[in-house]
Amino acid sequence: MNDLHYLMWAGLAASLVGMSKGGLPTVGMLSVPILSLYMSPIKAVVMLLPIYIISDTVGLWLYRKAFSAINLKILVPAGILGIWVGWLTATMVSDAAVKAMIGVMGVGFVLNAWRQRKTVQIAQSARWGRGIFWGGVSGFASFISHAGGPPFQVYLLPQKLPKLVFAGTSTLFFAAINLAKLAPYHQLQPYGAEEMMGALVLIPFALLGTVVGAYLTRKIADDWFFKWVQVGLLLVSLKLILDVVSA
Repeated sequence: MNDLHYLMWAGLAASLVGMSKGGLPTVGMLSVPILSLYMSPIKAVVMLLPIYIISDTVGLWLYRKAFSAINLKILVPAGILGIWVGWLTATMVSDAAVKAMIGVMGVGFVLNAWRQRKTVQIAQSARWGRGIFWGGVSGFASFISHAGGPPFQVYLLPQKLPKLVFAGTSTLFFAAINLAKLAPYHQLQPYGAEEMMGALVLIPFALLGTVVGAYLTRKIADDWFFKWVQVGLLLVSLKLILDVVSA
């Protein structure tokens, strides 16, 4: 906590977590890669979970009237199943593998988003088959790196929901997923006094980020904002891959 570098990286990561809960889900993907530049990715994932849960409470209040109930009925059980799979396989995966996974996931998401930027699609309806698959992938990715946003978006974006409904559905889904991760995370790496204090000092960053995220969701054009987010995600993801390759 007395480490300036920790406060800098962890404070930035916590702010991005808060912004994601304020309605900008893609921003949250940057949190674990950024904190992984400072510490083990496994420790970064565990450290940020309390921040996610605290930010969830604010996000739930902000979007308590804007969400898609049918999508939540499909996605939440599937996401919990994905968490269970992630928990079963967690001890088989090294820090380097997790770093590589986070990096490849981030690069893949950005490249796919750029590839489809000029594609015009007809709005789809909620589908159980696709929802169970992508919800499960989202739960798994969320468990290993808090990076469940891309698979969640792969499923939900084609439905072309109103912006606030999309943001609210994302907030409620990941609030349920984060609560479901609490016991498995504690079993894998029990929370000690140092971890809890390290998380507590980040709460103001997260709460501020949540308010800022809610404001930006309503005020700033999505297109330009997410372009800059994608560039940031690409650079951080490439840095993580380079760390693994050069190790």
